[in-house]
Amino acid sequence: MADRLTEEERRELPDSVYGLPERREYPMPDAAHVRAAEAYFRHCPEDLKPRLARAILARARVCGVDIKSPAVLSYSQE
Repeated sequence: MADRLTEEERRELPDSVYGLPERREYPMPDAAHVRAAEAYFRHCPEDLKPRLARAILARARVCGVDIKSPAVLSYSQE
């Protein structure tokens, strides 16, 4: 999968691979997209950061990605 998803590819993804499934934001179908979600974490609304952080860590385990962002790690503990 390319580093950018087309609109059609995004529509075809299951909710389970989105960091915020109810908003269908932060798609993480593969390791590259998990890293992208980590990089764009700072753009997430403050009230959603703990949930997104936990989702990033969960998908990172599935995709074999080591999350290093102190912000993601910190918010996942809240």
